[in-house]
Amino acid sequence: IQKLCDRVASSTLLDDRRDAVRALKSLSKKYRLEVGIQAMEHLIHVLQTDRSDSEIIGYALDTLYNIISNDLEEEEQEENVPKQADDLGSQFTEIFIKQQENVTLLLTLVEEFDFHVRWPGVKLLTSLLKQQGPQVQQIILVSPMGVSRLMDLLADSREVIRNDGVLLLQQLTKSNAAIQKIVAFENAFERLLDIITEEGNSDGGIVVEDCLLLLQNLLKNNNSNQNFFKEGSYIQRMKPWFEVGDDNCGWSAQKVTNLHLMLQLVRVLVSPTNPPGATSSCQKAMFHCGLLQQLCTILMATGVPADILTETINTVSEVIRGCQINQDYFASVNAPSNPPRPAIVVLLMSMVNERQPFVLRCAVLYCFQCFLYKNQKGQGEIVSTLLPSTIDATGNSVSAGQLLCGGLFSTDSLSNWCAAVALAHALQENAPLKEQLLRVQLATSIGNPPVSLLQQCTNILSQGSKVQTRVGLLMLLCTWLSNCSIAVTHFLHNPANIPFLTGQIAENLGEEEQLVQGLCALLLGISIYYNDNSLENYRKEKLKQLIEKRIGRENFIEKLGFISKHELYSRAAQKPQPSFSSPDHMMFDHEFTKLVKELEGVISKAIYKSSEEDKKEEEVKKTLEQHDNIVTHYKKVIREQDQELEELKQQINTLKSQNEQLQTTVTQQVSQIQQHKDQYNLLKVQLGKDNQHHNSHGETFQMNGIQLEEVSKLKEELEEWKNKHELLQGQLREKESVIEKLKSSQLEMGTTEQSSQTNKSGGSELNNELQKELETLRSQIQLQSTEISKLQSENQKLQLLNAAADPVLGDCGATTAKNSEAEGRLLQEVKELKNEVKALSEEKASLKQHLDSSNSTVAILQDQKSKLQQEVAESKKEQDDLLVLLADQDQKLSALKNKLKELGEPFEDEDDIESGDQADEDEDGEEEEQD
Repeated sequence: IQKLCDRVASSTLLDDRRDAVRALKSLSKKYRLEVGIQAMEHLIHVLQTDRSDSEIIGYALDTLYNIISNDLEEEEQEENVPKQADDLGSQFTEIFIKQQENVTLLLTLVEEFDFHVRWPGVKLLTSLLKQQGPQVQQIILVSPMGVSRLMDLLADSREVIRNDGVLLLQQLTKSNAAIQKIVAFENAFERLLDIITEEGNSDGGIVVEDCLLLLQNLLKNNNSNQNFFKEGSYIQRMKPWFEVGDDNCGWSAQKVTNLHLMLQLVRVLVSPTNPPGATSSCQKAMFHCGLLQQLCTILMATGVPADILTETINTVSEVIRGCQINQDYFASVNAPSNPPRPAIVVLLMSMVNERQPFVLRCAVLYCFQCFLYKNQKGQGEIVSTLLPSTIDATGNSVSAGQLLCGGLFSTDSLSNWCAAVALAHALQENAPLKEQLLRVQLATSIGNPPVSLLQQCTNILSQGSKVQTRVGLLMLLCTWLSNCSIAVTHFLHNPANIPFLTGQIAENLGEEEQLVQGLCALLLGISIYYNDNSLENYRKEKLKQLIEKRIGRENFIEKLGFISKHELYSRAAQKPQPSFSSPDHMMFDHEFTKLVKELEGVISKAIYKSSEEDKKEEEVKKTLEQHDNIVTHYKKVIREQDQELEELKQQINTLKSQNEQLQTTVTQQVSQIQQHKDQYNLLKVQLGKDNQHHNSHGETFQMNGIQLEEVSKLKEELEEWKNKHELLQGQLREKESVIEKLKSSQLEMGTTEQSSQTNKSGGSELNNELQKELETLRSQIQLQSTEISKLQSENQKLQLLNAAADPVLGDCGATTAKNSEAEGRLLQEVKELKNEVKALSEEKASLKQHLDSSNSTVAILQDQKSKLQQEVAESKKEQDDLLVLLADQDQKLSALKNKLKELGEPFEDEDDIESGDQADEDEDGEEEEQD
């Protein structure tokens, strides 16, 4: 080895150095320590100086890999070798990376396309990352374009290099969020998903597994990358992974592994530990792209391996957890049975079946819990299957409620616990359902009267069953009674319950029973804290005296503390998913641990409070409730007034639009009248010309009886027009007086509240518009009066013609033949005049009709204005009363708060609570913006 090292260092010929490095490579596996100590420096020198020769670079890289790597041959792995190998690899790695230039040099060599350089370079860099991951990651991170160079390996057409590049990136992205982000933004998701698709999705080989592990590294606990994955629409590309056929027998071990990793990748995106906003958006995306539907298909398929089925149930659980759309869809999924059954029922049948695997039963329980999480609709559907009115009398189908009751009272303690926890989740934070569940009656045996579900739970509890069963029932009862005074009253109504609890707490039992004692103490504390004193024998004060006599306050508080000190309690509080190493460790539920944290402190305080303090606290609560009721009542009144004001504003807007329509019609009619006037003037000119022609020739016109009748009719129509004109003028004067009155009433009114000012301004605007409309009508009537005067003058001319025609009537026999043509013309012109007068009279009638409609609009607006004024006065009066009442209530509240301070009772001000809530909302908003 020494001679070979000398040859590498001193030989001038490249062939000699290459042969020496080849010889060192062959010795490096067997004599790893010696080659590493003596040759490492020379090999690094070769990498720096002989880059032009790919062969010697490849040998040097292979030799360094053999020195640093711990992948020994199987025949060399003896008992003491692995530990020594680990030490050697770590030490040689430390020597190599001490000079950061060595890692930078290696990154440069990895860029070479030559297979004999690139592949050993990738393997060596992977081995360095395995040995000293954080240090090498930091060097690559600060190296210019270091990560980007390595990303190019995924695009290499040679599968060996591409696959080893995936392994290299796995080591590079471990526990380093900065590198994870760089890799993700270098289009890693697109390339990895393409590789998975090319390899055949879940049917692919080990390469698919490596890509999935790399994706997990990039996404797990990295909110930025998760958001980038969702925004890039990569969730949609996951759907084909879960397409399974009808025949699911004979899955290979690799396919099971791949599918398991794929399900875990889905869970990474919707994990309960992620920010709620990010989880919710991923859940919705999975529903809209059909991924949830595909998972439910696997859930209901036959022949799926048990571990895949279990992981699928866990995945579906987290995809639907807290997402209403997904929960509603899951409730509608049916199993392919005859008759079809809901998927929830089929899963619950597995949960209460003691022959099913333990992990599968835990997964089903988790799925049921996630289905009910923040899902009041689902909770109501489950509880409704227990109520007497909805139970299927035919017995053809089994409901979820019946399965839960069956599991609750079976002989298998694990089924008891699971059913109790599942039922507790159906009641979580839902007080109406807690009251509904009190109606459930159970038939225990033939001939005996039915007993309530609450009574049956306490009966089994007192019979001394297994610890796991009792713990489950006590958790159910604590959840049921918390924040529900009616349920507490029902529980206390059974005279055997309180003596049983005090007896359990007072005894000195072994460690196994300490947990039951703690839960009994919690249940008794809930019965005191949520007691409404409706039962005389079990009032708060009497129960406290009973604890003081039978147990002792200090002893009670000590027993209550057994719960939170228990090791299994701490495990359950860590995450929502129930994960237990064995059925015996299945004791606590995650949501129940939250309830214990919430109630432990308040129950301890309630035990030490005196009766007077309780009374004062109840009085304070009652006054606060009364104050809240008064405030809500006035808020409701103000809301109703706002609605009425909005309706009135809408009515004013409609009246405005109607007024505008009327104005447009009036303008149209004015233009029509103008056209008729023009036509009339033309006819008048033509008639004048004809009259002059007849006078110049000395011709006399003959007026027969029909012409005289027409003239008389024209006179009558003119008289009617005069009468109508006078009526319209009178109506105009009346309207002017009404407008003057409205103006004076508006000037007299003072300034009121803002809402009334708005209404008044609207009314004044309407009055101004109406006044403008009346002015236009007045001008139109004046125009019509001029027309009437013109018609009168024309009538006088006709009368003169008639008078001139009278002397020559006696001579009509001689001139009849001459003037017959002129007579025909005059008759025709008179008829035309008659038609024009008729048209004008029709136009006048339509104008009068529009004037009448405007009059009615003015009357309606005047009525609306008076109503608005009355309502404004009433609202002002009511608001004054409200201010007085609120001032009185504030004085009472401040007095009560001062009393509470004097008594030393802690309380939170509403302003503090609101400001705290606002701060929380601001922080949540900032987190969402960062994401």
